[in-house]
Amino acid sequence: MLITAKGYKLLLHFIWTLLLAVVLSTLAQTQLNLLALQQLGVVIPASERWATSWHDIRHFAPVYAALLSVSYGISQGVALGLRRFIVLRWQPALFALAAGSGLWCTLLLVNAVAPMPTLIAASRSLMGMLVLLLIAALAGALFGRAVAAKSYLQNSRGGPARPTSTAVWLLPCLLLTVLNTEPASANSDYRVDTVVQGLEHPWSLAFLPGGTMLVTERPGRLRLVHADGRLEPEPIAGLPEVFASGQAGLFEVLPAQDFARSQQIFLSYACGSRRANHSCLASARLDLSRLELTGLTEIFRSYPAKSGNAHYGGRLVWLGDGSIVLSLGDGFDYREEAQRLTSHLGSLVRLWPDGTIPADNPFAAKRGALAEIYSYGHRNVQGLVYDSANNQLLSHEHGPRGGDELNRIEPGRNYGWPVVTQGIDYTGARITPFTAYQGMEPPLLDWTPSIAPSGLALYQGDLFPQWQGDLLVGALAARQVQRVRLTSQGAEVVEVLFTELQVRFRDVRTGPDGAVYLLTDEPQGHLLRVVPAALPAMQ
Repeated sequence: MLITAKGYKLLLHFIWTLLLAVVLSTLAQTQLNLLALQQLGVVIPASERWATSWHDIRHFAPVYAALLSVSYGISQGVALGLRRFIVLRWQPALFALAAGSGLWCTLLLVNAVAPMPTLIAASRSLMGMLVLLLIAALAGALFGRAVAAKSYLQNSRGGPARPTSTAVWLLPCLLLTVLNTEPASANSDYRVDTVVQGLEHPWSLAFLPGGTMLVTERPGRLRLVHADGRLEPEPIAGLPEVFASGQAGLFEVLPAQDFARSQQIFLSYACGSRRANHSCLASARLDLSRLELTGLTEIFRSYPAKSGNAHYGGRLVWLGDGSIVLSLGDGFDYREEAQRLTSHLGSLVRLWPDGTIPADNPFAAKRGALAEIYSYGHRNVQGLVYDSANNQLLSHEHGPRGGDELNRIEPGRNYGWPVVTQGIDYTGARITPFTAYQGMEPPLLDWTPSIAPSGLALYQGDLFPQWQGDLLVGALAARQVQRVRLTSQGAEVVEVLFTELQVRFRDVRTGPDGAVYLLTDEPQGHLLRVVPAALPAMQ
């Protein structure tokens, strides 16, 4: 049966109440995000507030409209089917309850299947979630009131219309794709050999004396690779209990500076449960003859506990004085914690190898601050390297959509997240109005669109003299390694490498033999060795 004139009016009521909910929800999302920044002491001028609101209307609203139209269409269709059993005056309440419940279920479902823990940032808090649900309920109540008042569901004979004559048809949701234009790989004279294959999401690579290598696998295994490239069949025993889920798992392995004598290694990993987890650091002695760890001791656990399974950081590096720096992510849903010195989230921490806190840490004497913090305002640092020749610590971190950063780390400095970023949220919403803010450090290099940097090495080998002193930046999303050169103005990309492999690069290392070693982030990941094309293959 064709839709009647009254049916078209019903459709118009559905559309305008849906649009009302989208606009109000978008403005609420914007103001809640800005409120979170204000609570950090950030001053937001009225002009920036209006500009951010307008940006979100243009970029976030279409994404939210696609999501809400599905939940709103289904929920209001259900309410239309149930209204005949409800007294007329209570029907708006029925439509309101259906709209709010439908959105709540949709957000739960989206968060369960999306890569990030929470897709719509406003729903991270109870207050934000309630605001979004109440706006949906308001739209539902208005739609239900129109249905009850106008009796749109009566057919020409006065009886209830058939469902086929009053169905509300929704346009298919558009799939939003972020386009990432990638420069062509330069014509470098190298060869890529496969050393080991079949590693499950390998995360970190470390070299031991004599050419032996250690590789971590994110699910919680530590593997030994012999100097000739043979992978020991069984993982090393005695590892700590690892929380492995999503981005959580076993991260970095770092041998002690005196490993030849002490046989000591350090491991960073996620510990706890999905509802309450931390980034942890442990030390142990590696018994190579028995392939097991002994004397395992946890020396650091991040504070506070967080839920979810995203953004842990996990990189480790030695500084010139023998202290260790560990990177910690912001936990995704906890981004404002990166600006608080009472939280380890979104910071770099510095420790002595026994877990004690260096007395010269920048906040060691600051009342109320966590003394381990070395720098803060980071999102998710997954690349750390110490340049001993220039006594500088360099890091890179993931931005959201855009805003990946390369930074030179100075103790006690604030690197801006989430007050400052070049990126926007995955939904298109602005995270902040600011790309620069007083007292916050600008990056040496910014990647927008995002390349998802992971793994960072300073090339100091002899096999590729033209790369000497350059940084090698692995990239997950861009599936490449970028050669980056530091300049007086910051840093610049001078070459894009290994795009022909079309794999996600998790770690990049300069080997003691001068070769470049790569780990690919795959269920069946590879350990690769890059050498000049003229060099004989690894035997």
